[in-house]
Amino acid sequence: MNGWILAATAVLGAGVGATVWGVATGPLRRRVVAQNLSTALACPALLLLAQGYDRPAYVDLALVLALLGPVGTLVFARLLAGELAGDPPRARALTRSAAGLGAGVVLALCVAVGPSRALLKLLVVGVLLVGGNLLASRALSGGMAGARRG
Repeated sequence: MNGWILAATAVLGAGVGATVWGVATGPLRRRVVAQNLSTALACPALLLLAQGYDRPAYVDLALVLALLGPVGTLVFARLLAGELAGDPPRARALTRSAAGLGAGVVLALCVAVGPSRALLKLLVVGVLLVGGNLLASRALSGGMAGARRG
């Protein structure tokens, strides 16, 4: 077991375990935030596992997850806009923490990989991960007019 796998285990154990609990229990506002954060935490874990096991295919899976995860959250924001309008979720600290974790993991992996095509793929995953998480969180909190109206 190397440091990359240990870091992935910590992210999966602490972060994704807590988000699974949040999705399974509690009010709607906590469940949608937990669903959004599960993607934002699973993607860096996949990137760490890709480096730890030297499996570039995991980076491709992280790329797909970084692209489709926020899209799923936007669909939830659109479908649940009426229920969330009265009591919108507020998770700025969690969103910023997850975005910071994703950016930190991507930067650490960029340093480890060095200049190559894999570096470009990691940067694309990082931009999709951080940007998608922030955009989806804003849509959940009611900050986007398109998420509230048809």
